[in-house]
Amino acid sequence: MITTRADGLTLDTDPARIDLDRVHHWLSTDAFWALGRSRDAVARSIEHSLVFGVYTPDTAEQLAFARVVTDYATFGWLCDVYVAREARGRGIGTWLAESVVTTLAPLRLKRLMLSTLDAHDVYARAGFSAVPEPQKLMMITTPGASAETVGPLATDLER
Repeated sequence: MITTRADGLTLDTDPARIDLDRVHHWLSTDAFWALGRSRDAVARSIEHSLVFGVYTPDTAEQLAFARVVTDYATFGWLCDVYVAREARGRGIGTWLAESVVTTLAPLRLKRLMLSTLDAHDVYARAGFSAVPEPQKLMMITTPGASAETVGPLATDLER
């Protein structure tokens, strides 16, 4: 999917356009939830997700990134949303979140979720709301675990 705003910014879901080095730098050095994430982990996360990039009209420089982990049938998790510091304050984050919702709407997912510490207003403008019964949600957090320490999934019974 490709869409263009009135100011010429383009949003594209083509993973080949993602500037891996730039996204890795943003996430590993400036995104509190992903500090220190390896380039390999970022590459694998992109490979296994529906990705969104926002690009300038003149140089096609990437200004923003988001990805959705989804089964394309029932569930999606919006994550790693990042807008370059120099591009903030221009509504790019809201446009990106709205575009994710619009792109996934035809799939009629039962749930599209995310977690945010400080951008509730941005996501509310795209239709997100607080989880009505958060006590139903559960998770496992493994201290010190990461994509690098866990390794790939075993693919056969002998492992």
